Amino acid sequence: MNKWKMNRAGLLNFWYYDEEVFDFSDGKLLLRGSNGSGKSVTMQSFLPVLLDGKTSPDRLDPFGSRARRMEDYLLGEKEIVNRDERTGYLYLEFKRKETEQFMTIGIGLQAKRNKPMNFWGFVITDNRRIGQDLELYKYEINAGKKQKIPRSRVELENVIDDGGHLVQTKGEYMKLVNKYIFGFETDEAYEDLIKLLIQLRSPKLSKDFRPTVIYEILEAALPPLTDDDLRHLSDTIEQMDQTKQQIEQLEREREAITSLNRVYTTYNQRMLADHANEMIMTGEKLAKEEKALSELEQASAKLSKEITELTDDIQKLSQEQETFTKQRERLQSHKVWNLQKELNDAKQKLSSNQDDLRRKNEQISGKRKKESQLTVEKNQVEEKIGHRLRTMEDMLIDLDNDADEASFAQHDMNKTDFKRHQMESFDFSVWMKETAEHMSDLERIAVD
Repeated sequence: MNKWKMNRAGLLNFWYYDEEVFDFSDGKLLLRGSNGSGKSVTMQSFLPVLLDGKTSPDRLDPFGSRARRMEDYLLGEKEIVNRDERTGYLYLEFKRKETEQFMTIGIGLQAKRNKPMNFWGFVITDNRRIGQDLELYKYEINAGKKQKIPRSRVELENVIDDGGHLVQTKGEYMKLVNKYIFGFETDEAYEDLIKLLIQLRSPKLSKDFRPTVIYEILEAALPPLTDDDLRHLSDTIEQMDQTKQQIEQLEREREAITSLNRVYTTYNQRMLADHANEMIMTGEKLAKEEKALSELEQASAKLSKEITELTDDIQKLSQEQETFTKQRERLQSHKVWNLQKELNDAKQKLSSNQDDLRRKNEQISGKRKKESQLTVEKNQVEEKIGHRLRTMEDMLIDLDNDADEASFAQHDMNKTDFKRHQMESFDFSVWMKETAEHMSDLERIAVD
């Protein structure tokens, strides 16, 4: 599971630290130092304080002493440090084990000597990290020097904005930590975890490592069992035999179903192989018909072009005939004694034109005959094209059925591509390659 792990811990204006960050390795941290160097104080300031926000003196001392208060860690001793007010922060950064996802919890404390301490807690949920994406302090110029000034509660709330939550009570803070980090169903269960941690950090563990002592500490940290808990346990024990019998019955049924499923699987694989073979044969037949259709379409286009040329020639000859006829009528209307010479020329030209007209009429007659013949051939070609289109549609329907039965998923894409280019020269190589690959998979399944 991608659980949260402690990744970094930090202090700002706390005890003898101005600003300090501790990096964890795989959720673990090792502090080394001589006696009195501050190892215990440092860790007790983080755990369990940052888990529920409680800062009572007995929580800060593993021996249970109430001599030192949280205010002392902020202000220090009056005789040593002349400080009457101080704001500090403690925070703990968590990281998901498998992803770059971060979550930060922390508390802010404002202490004034001889006055109650102000508390606020926060959770940063939008993957921002303290020290990289936001800071717990701001810079101010004091006596000509640049100083780090911890942010107030209001300033931090404005910085966090919608990227997290900030609360002013320890109870609300504890609920936020449980909700975003631990996820216990009830606050009581989360409090039991805190109590267990406090028991386990007890110094007597360092003096006596007997298993009985550790057992007594863990037992003392456990909540007492209620009657409801015992009743559920009793009911569970009573149902164990019945559950075992049900499991055995289900196991027998599972073996029977597995055996039956094995037979049906073999049958289905054989049927898929047969359908695949049929689909390949149909595909080859379709390719041949498509090639024949393409040749007929080319022949039809050629005949249509010849018919168009003959029609243009007929129209041109008709226009020339009309021109010659009008010219002959004009010449015939002239008086003989005024147009004798023109008449002779016109007769000669008319004779020549009549010869041309006779030849052109013969050409028109031949072309009309050829046009009639081409029209008959065109109708025959169109009839063949229609027949082959219907045959092609029938083959596509057969291919649809075969592809559906053989679970050939690429068929629809190839069919769509074919219909889009069916009036062109279509390349079946990709279709045939995918069909052959699918056939090989089915044959391999049948062998297995």
